[in-house]
Amino acid sequence: MPYAFGGPAGRGVIRAAPTDFIVVEEISFALKGAGEHLFLRLRETGCNTAWVAGQLARWAGRPRHDVGYAGLKDRHAVTEQWFSVLCPGGRHPDPATLAIEGVELVEWQRHDRKLRRGALRGNTFRLRVTGLEANPAMLEQRLQAVAARGVPGAFGPQRFGREQGNLRLAERWFRGELRPRRDERGFALSAARSLVFNAVLAERIENGSWETAAPGDPVQLDGSGSWFIVEPGDEALPGRLKALDVHPTGPLWGRGGPPGHGPGAELERAVAARFALFAEGLAAQGLDQERRALRLRVADLAWRIEGDVLELSFGLPAGAFATAVLREAVDVD
Repeated sequence: MPYAFGGPAGRGVIRAAPTDFIVVEEISFALKGAGEHLFLRLRETGCNTAWVAGQLARWAGRPRHDVGYAGLKDRHAVTEQWFSVLCPGGRHPDPATLAIEGVELVEWQRHDRKLRRGALRGNTFRLRVTGLEANPAMLEQRLQAVAARGVPGAFGPQRFGREQGNLRLAERWFRGELRPRRDERGFALSAARSLVFNAVLAERIENGSWETAAPGDPVQLDGSGSWFIVEPGDEALPGRLKALDVHPTGPLWGRGGPPGHGPGAELERAVAARFALFAEGLAAQGLDQERRALRLRVADLAWRIEGDVLELSFGLPAGAFATAVLREAVDVD
C-alpha cells in the first residue's frame, strides 16, 4: 500500500504493553434499561473477544449463540466493549459475581434485543509508540496532514489473518480445493473483499485520486453508509470533499459491476480483472456489490511527543483500522 503523504517520519514500537493500545467502542443505539438481554460493558486486558463471549455464556448458563457483541477487538490491547446475554424472563446472574481473568465489569444495563455484529458507531483509540526514532518536524507535518485531510481507509493486515491465512483459505475455496467450515467462511470472504478494495485504493493513491471524485463516481456521506452518484456540474462537490463531508468510495466486491459510470468504475473493473479468482469467487457466493469510503476522517486527533514516546488519541468510524492512521506517521513494529 503506497503512502498518501510521502511516507512515515520515523519508526517505533507499538503494543510493547497492552496499555499502549487502548480501544473504547461506542455502539450505535441507546439502551432502554428493560428487556431480556443483559448488556455488559467490559474492560478487557489481553483477551480475545470470542473467548470472552464463551466465558460469558458459561457464567450465565446460556448457549454461546445467546451472547452478542458488535465487533472483534484485538487481544494485544486494553479494550472496552459491550456484550449482550439473552436471559429469558429478565432473570440473570448478579453481574457482581462475574469473574473472568483479565476482564473488569464497567457497567451493565438491560435491553430488548441482542447486540448484533456491526452495530457500532465507532471506536476511540489511545495509543503509545515507544522507542520512537523520528524527525520531529516531519512527524508534526505528517500528523497535521492526517488531522486536516484524513487517511486512506485501507483494511489492516489483521483482516487477512496470520500469515494471510484468511486470504489463502479464500483462494483455495474459490479454486475448489476445499470447503471452509461455516465459522471460517465469513473471514475468508472478508479477506477476499478487502484484497480487491485495498488494490483499488492503492491505485487511487498512486494516481492522486483517493481524495477526489469525478462525475459518475459514487461518494459516501461522512459518518453514514449512504452514498450517491456525482452528477455533472455539481459545483459544491469540491468544497464538500475538502471539508470531509463526503468521501470517494471503493468496492466491496460482489455480483454485478461497480454502480458508477465514471473513471472510478473503469479503474475498479480493471483491478477486479487482475484479481479475477477473488472477484468471481465473491460473486459466486452470492455477495452483492457494496461501497466503502476510500478515505477516513480522523476525529479529534491529538498527539504529544515526549522523548522517545509518541502518544496519540483519535476517533474512527466503525470498520476502520488504527493502523491506517499510524502508518502515515510512523513505521511501527
